[in-house]
Amino acid sequence: MKPDVSLVRDGKKFMWDGRPYVSSEEALQAAEAYRNDKFEICLAEVEGQFLVYTRRVVTAATVMTQ
Repeated sequence: MKPDVSLVRDGKKFMWDGRPYVSSEEALQAAEAYRNDKFEICLAEVEGQFLVYTRRVVTAATVMTQ
């Protein structure tokens, strides 16, 4: 299995967390941990494996000048 590294849902780009999960419950636990860290999450099932995709909008960036 070689899942897509990213996917677009509702016009938003999500990135795969890189780990295939054996069960939907395991994937939901991981997704909830990401959600608690302020990520948006998206779950997908590919060839019997469950995948968690995440995204987080940058709200502020630090700019360094020399």
